[in-house]
Amino acid sequence: MSRTSGAPAEPAAAPETYDWLRYAGVFVLLFLFGTETFLVSPLLPTIAGDIGVSETAAASSVTAYVLVYAVCAPFLGLLSDRIGRRQTLLAGTALFIVSNAAAALSTGLAPLVLSRAVAGLAAAAAGPAIWAHIAETAPDRFRGRALGLGMALFSCGQVVGVPLGSALAGIAGWRSAFVALAIGTAAALPLLLRQVAATPRPAAAIGAVRAVLAGWTDPALRRALLVNTVFHAANLGAYTFLGALLVHRFDLSVAQLGLVGILVGAGSVTGSLAAGRLGDRARAAGRSHLPLLGLWGVLLAVGVALSAGGPGLIAALVGVTVWFVASGGFVTDQQTLAGTVAPELRATSSAWLTSTMYAGTGVGAWAVGAFGDVSTGTLVIGVGLALLGALGGLAVSHGLRTPSDPGQASGRRSDGVEEAAESV
Repeated sequence: MSRTSGAPAEPAAAPETYDWLRYAGVFVLLFLFGTETFLVSPLLPTIAGDIGVSETAAASSVTAYVLVYAVCAPFLGLLSDRIGRRQTLLAGTALFIVSNAAAALSTGLAPLVLSRAVAGLAAAAAGPAIWAHIAETAPDRFRGRALGLGMALFSCGQVVGVPLGSALAGIAGWRSAFVALAIGTAAALPLLLRQVAATPRPAAAIGAVRAVLAGWTDPALRRALLVNTVFHAANLGAYTFLGALLVHRFDLSVAQLGLVGILVGAGSVTGSLAAGRLGDRARAAGRSHLPLLGLWGVLLAVGVALSAGGPGLIAALVGVTVWFVASGGFVTDQQTLAGTVAPELRATSSAWLTSTMYAGTGVGAWAVGAFGDVSTGTLVIGVGLALLGALGGLAVSHGLRTPSDPGQASGRRSDGVEEAAESV
C-alpha cells in the first residue's frame, strides 16, 4: 500500500524522479495488445470473404480470444505471482508473436479461431504480469501515473493502432496487419529482456485453486471485483450497442462511426492519464485510497444518458467522450487498487479485474439486448447500472484504509489475503 512520511512537507518536496523509459518495452506491448483487441472487428467482412465463411462465423475468432483470456487469466496471473513477472511476460510475448504469425497464415476458419485462442492465452499470460510489474516497480508517488500511462497507451491502440492496421490491411490485405503485430512484438522483446528483471520465487504452500481465489477473501478486493462487474455491465455492455444506437438515432454511416471510435479512444486516454495523476495526488495528501471510483460511475451514467437520450448529435458525441473518460479513469484506479491492496497477489488480482470485466460485459450486453428498443435498453441498463456502480465505488473507497492507518503503512492486509499471499 502507499506510504506517507510523518513530515507534512514531504508530499510537496519532489526530489524523487521517475524514468518513464524504463517501461518502454511493456508500454509498446500494451499498445500492441490494445491494437489487436480492437483490430479484428473492422476486418471481419474482409476476413470472412477471404476464407469463405459468414461474418458471424468469422466473429467466433473474437469469441475465442475473449473466452480464453477470461478463463485463463486468473490462473496465469497466479503463475506470474509464483514464478515471477519476467518468465510469464516473456512466455506470453513469445506466444503473442506465434499467434499473430499463425493468424496471418490461416487459410480457413479453424486455424484462424485456434490462432486467436492462442492470442488470448498470450495476452492472459503477459497482461496481468505487465500491470503487476508496473505496480511493484514504480515509485509510490508515481504509481498511479505509471499505470495510467500504460492504460492510455493500451487505449491508443484503438485510436492509432487500429486505423493504421486497417489502412495497412486495405493496401496489402488483412494478413499484413497480423504480420505487422508479430513484427512489432518481436521488436519489443530486446527491451523486455533488458528492462524486466527476474524476481525471486516465493514458496507455494497452498494449491492453485485456493491461491487463485485468495483475492476474493479480502473485503476491499472482493467489493472492487463486484463493482468492476457492475460497472462494465453498464460500460462495455452498453458499448456493444453504441454503433446501432447512433445509427438508429442519427443515421450515421460506417465512416462516421469510425470517427466516433476515435472519440472513444481519446476519452479513454484522457481518463486514464487524469485518474493516475489525481490518484497519486490524493494518496500523497493522505486521503482515502482511490476516492474517485464513485465519480467515474456518475460520469459514466451522465455519458450514457447523453449518448442515448441527449438532444441532438453534438450532445450525444459529448456523451460518448464523457462515457469513455469515465471508463479510462475507472479502469486505471482499479488497476492501482489491484497493485496495492495485496502486493503478493498483484497479477492474480489484475487478472480477476479482466475476467470480471468480460463477465460484466456479457451480462450487460444481454440485458440491453433484451429491450426491443436499443435506446431504451441503453438508458435503463447503462444508466441504472452505472449509478449502482457509483454507489459500489464509494463503498470500496470507504472500506479502504487511509495511508495513515498503521496497518496499511506496515503493509498488512486482511487476514484472509495475508495468509493466502504468504502461501503464494
